Amino acid sequence: MTSAAEASESPEPVTLLRLAKAGDAAAFEQLIVLHERRVFLTALRLLRCREDAEDAAQEVFLRLHKHLRRFDDTREFPPWLYRVTVNVCRDLARSRQKGWAPEVGEPWHVEDPTAEYERREQKRIVEEALGRLPEKERAAIVLRDLEGLPTKEVARILGSTAATVRSQVSSARLKIREFADRFRRRRT
Repeated sequence: MTSAAEASESPEPVTLLRLAKAGDAAAFEQLIVLHERRVFLTALRLLRCREDAEDAAQEVFLRLHKHLRRFDDTREFPPWLYRVTVNVCRDLARSRQKGWAPEVGEPWHVEDPTAEYERREQKRIVEEALGRLPEKERAAIVLRDLEGLPTKEVARILGSTAATVRSQVSSARLKIREFADRFRRRRT
């Protein structure tokens, strides 16, 4: 069996996946490094709590390790990993009896203090609005708009149809826009 280190200095993700499935611990570790930031940020947006997101990310990679041999090589790996992430976040949110709501990610660094304030305020409004969405709409819009995944891929991850995802995203966008408008009217 060839180890990940012997395969090359930085093997392609497909090679890493194949090696990890064959039991290569170094390849599995590289898969984690390759995907840990995206898994954590997705969990953070879904759970809205850094500690919960860290727990979720850890659980995602534990499940990945446990079930990796069952992964179908004819499918794409990232959508499968997103699906595991969404499922872990759902389980964690339910077990802790919390609603889902994304947390503001990393701070934006801008030279203009007014522009920075406006951007932070906008992110806060969107974060609060996302927290009020139903779970399915929140998951759809986080994966589609914040993670930038294609609608078809989001549908596969959520076990839905593309039409349903488009409807959920459209509804979520409308609700976010309405929430933002109400929030701004209250401030003036």
